Amino acid sequence: MTRATAAASTLPPPDKDLLSEQVFVRTFEQSNEGMLVTDSRNLIVAFNSALSRLSGYSPEELVGQNPRMLSSGRASPEFYAAMWQALDTQDYWEGEIWNKQKDGANYPRRLKISVLRNADGSIRNYVANYTDIAASHEVADRLAYLAYHDPLTNLPNRLAFESQLAQSLRSCAREGKQMALMLIDLDNFKNINDTLGHHVGDQLLQNVALRLRECVRASDLVARIGGDEFVVVLPDIESPLTAARVASKIQSNLADSYRIADHVLYATPSIGISLYPIDGGDPGTLLRNADTAMYHAKSAGRNNHQFYTARMNEAAGERLAMENELRQAIAAISPASSEFSLHFQPQIETVSGRVLGIEALLRWNNAKFGSVSPMRFITIAEETGLIQPLGDWVIWETCRLIRVMKQRGIAGIRVAINISAQQLRHENLLLLVRGALACYDLEPEDIELEVTESTAMENPEMTLSILDQLAAMGIVLAIDDFGTGYSSLAYLKHLPIKRLKLDRSFVKDIETDVNDAAICTATIALGHSLGLELVAEGVETEAQRDFLAGLGCDFLQGYLYSRPMPFDDTVAYLKAHLAAQRH
Repeated sequence: MTRATAAASTLPPPDKDLLSEQVFVRTFEQSNEGMLVTDSRNLIVAFNSALSRLSGYSPEELVGQNPRMLSSGRASPEFYAAMWQALDTQDYWEGEIWNKQKDGANYPRRLKISVLRNADGSIRNYVANYTDIAASHEVADRLAYLAYHDPLTNLPNRLAFESQLAQSLRSCAREGKQMALMLIDLDNFKNINDTLGHHVGDQLLQNVALRLRECVRASDLVARIGGDEFVVVLPDIESPLTAARVASKIQSNLADSYRIADHVLYATPSIGISLYPIDGGDPGTLLRNADTAMYHAKSAGRNNHQFYTARMNEAAGERLAMENELRQAIAAISPASSEFSLHFQPQIETVSGRVLGIEALLRWNNAKFGSVSPMRFITIAEETGLIQPLGDWVIWETCRLIRVMKQRGIAGIRVAINISAQQLRHENLLLLVRGALACYDLEPEDIELEVTESTAMENPEMTLSILDQLAAMGIVLAIDDFGTGYSSLAYLKHLPIKRLKLDRSFVKDIETDVNDAAICTATIALGHSLGLELVAEGVETEAQRDFLAGLGCDFLQGYLYSRPMPFDDTVAYLKAHLAAQRH
């Protein structure tokens, strides 16, 4: 035995408990995974620096707290009940949980909890181990995204399209709504790919995807299902003509030139449209019928859209033709000639029978379509934005004709002009009205501006601001078609209006429908309580006149007194009326 060996043999044996404790402390502190220890009451008594880093909390903020302070709130009570049951019965639980950091951000963690017990079986501590798995979640999310999206355009791919289309069909079936499916194929795209290369073709597809998204609502589906084929799904459409309008917008946007690298390219679309439920009730049938319609569009010369049914094609074609005629007619408006004209309908004071006002009503007589109902062309004008220039012309023309009436000896007649929602939102409305009045040397009381109830409710704050400025000019303001929207007199009392026009739909059956009679009675009484004048539209019979007069309605307007008349006839009517009053 050497001296060294003899000396070593005289050393006391190592304290195994002390070594184990030192190893545990070192492991606890140096672990890259977050660890914490709670007492039997589940209050934090120890934690390592990794947990502090993961959570963002300082030692002072953690010690003595319940670990639930780290909870994101995403887990259900049932989740925690199952966790505590496992700890009570197995002294161990492992699973995935979302934690909330001090800054409020939520992150996924892999959590392992072990129970340490005393010799008598009572709980001494809980030891929790947190592993950051955010990176793996990001990878999983990315893989899931790629599974349902086209990597080139970032649009949903065929798999996502089929899933979302099926979901939209179930919703439409449940709620009794219509839906349109458009299949879009780019004309001559193969030539671009073959002559300029796939990198140019890819950039073109990316540009097409962006333009498609700009043409539809956020709730509509746009997907690329392969090659140069795209689909657009329009759930909850009002009518097939809605699909035609969107298809026309897509044609216009996609037909504009694309500048890619040094090339100016064109990629017009051929669009096939199928409709739910008339063209099919399942995804396969709708897509197949849209494909048939798309090939019909190609055979019809490309760069157009076709419905699966011939009847819808005919209606959509007529609507598009009417829109084109309307655009040309507006562009050709001049002082010398116009397809548009104004007719006027008198408003009669109920008590005296005098004509105190007339309403200007727009008419369109087109060479191709003849006399077109305002119900048709006003809707097209509103949908296409053409109502703005058309409405501006109405204001100017009305003011011009008022000046002519004054020159012919007719004074004291106020003319009502309808204002569209787009005009009311336009920043130039006030300047336009002031300019027209000044140009024809008119006073503000010579005109009355009417806005519909739905227009007044569309943007209450903006509406109130503009109407206040018009009222400050001295212009009488009226709410048209009252009772057909969703407003209330409680709201309308805040607007600077002087008149309510009771919609003709309530006047029509006022003698036979107790509900219409009650609505008219209540509206007139409440309107008067707010200091408003009431005008009833659509008065056609003497019985209607007598009923409304009995309710105290201030003014009456309708066929009983006169149909809307051209300007010269209106002048003659007013002169005859004034002459009769003098006698």
